[in-house]
Amino acid sequence: MKQTPLEQWILEKTRINERSREALEEYQIQQLVKTLHYAKDKSRYYKRKLEKFDIDAIKTISDFHAIPFTYPEDIKKMSTDFLCVSEKEIKRIVTLNTSGTSGEEKRIYFTEEDLNQTIDFFRHGMKCLTDSSDRVLVLLPGRADGSIGDLLKKALALSDIECIVHGVLKDPDEVEQIIIENRISCIVGIPMQILYFSRLKSEIFGKFIKKVLLSTDYVPDVLIRELERRFQCAVFNHYGMTEMGYGGGVECQALAGYHLREGDLYFEIIDPLTGEPVKDGQYGEVVFTTFRRQAMPLIRYRTGDRARFSPKQCSCKTFLRTMDKVTGRLTNKVVFSNSQEIQLRELDEIILKYGEVLDYTAAYSETDTLVICLTLLNGNSFAKLQEEIIKQIRSRWKVHVIISWKPDSRTLNITNSMRKRNIINLQKGGGKDG
Repeated sequence: MKQTPLEQWILEKTRINERSREALEEYQIQQLVKTLHYAKDKSRYYKRKLEKFDIDAIKTISDFHAIPFTYPEDIKKMSTDFLCVSEKEIKRIVTLNTSGTSGEEKRIYFTEEDLNQTIDFFRHGMKCLTDSSDRVLVLLPGRADGSIGDLLKKALALSDIECIVHGVLKDPDEVEQIIIENRISCIVGIPMQILYFSRLKSEIFGKFIKKVLLSTDYVPDVLIRELERRFQCAVFNHYGMTEMGYGGGVECQALAGYHLREGDLYFEIIDPLTGEPVKDGQYGEVVFTTFRRQAMPLIRYRTGDRARFSPKQCSCKTFLRTMDKVTGRLTNKVVFSNSQEIQLRELDEIILKYGEVLDYTAAYSETDTLVICLTLLNGNSFAKLQEEIIKQIRSRWKVHVIISWKPDSRTLNITNSMRKRNIINLQKGGGKDG
């Protein structure tokens, strides 16, 4: 088993002399203190937030846990207050609009050096799955300088790996031609879009694609199993978000969880109700703090993602931490009036196992009704699918279920943006998140 390339990269980056958690933790404490001083000195937001804290008194990780959390709502309300540099030093601004309303936009700022840190991580992270023989197709935004696709292309160029950045999947026929003409062996993309394409273009996918990197959203287990078994693909998962600088962690060849970007980020898993750290092996909310981020450092930022640290060492024998695959958003669920709770990931395992399903949406209404719309290549199998899916849902939850279907348009009816999937709230006054 090949050891994750991230280990040697982090050893060189941190300049620690031994492969030990203790040495890495000592480095991280030093970086956390530097980040706190920098943010308190440069950022209006953190100057207020950290006013009463004696930063130099922080000697241990436990001491650091006394620092208050940063919330996504804080960025939405006062993103410019986070800035630590002048506007002329900003290389890229990313606007995250998760609800479709301008009042809930988050703006994330990067300097050129911030983006170079991400390129450095991508360069070494992609070595987990690619080599010079690979030709990579990136189905993520990449036209703008500093976008995730652009950074990936620059990172792969440093390893002499050919990379084509196409953008999010919109025209499957066009992507099929790119794969054939360029003999693409590896695809990087959004999980549901990769599933869609593999089912629509299964012959081409099976012939050319040997490696897949799934990113930007929660990855259903059923999707991984299908790509592995049907196409004999090695399916790697990447964990990251724009607030992290796009990259947070990536799986090694063991395919057993992410090894984290521990030279640039400090990760925690906390109890989402109490805010206290949980033990390794227990699920909780992912929290992170940035190191050396110039434009917009984030301190104890609550992601809303559900995951856990693995209590076991990875079979690649690295001393780096392993985070088990994120299981989705903590809020990505629906709770009915009878207190029954349905998670999106649970619906995925029921619905996506059917190969006829190219995509689906789920919503819930005030009448405790689960509303599902399937995207199918054709409707010949709908009656049987409807019966089986309703039966399986009703066997687990006592809810009313309505299922409809729509044909695939070949111009991509699935979400062709970077917005994460969720269960839509149809209740009066409800938002999009369940």
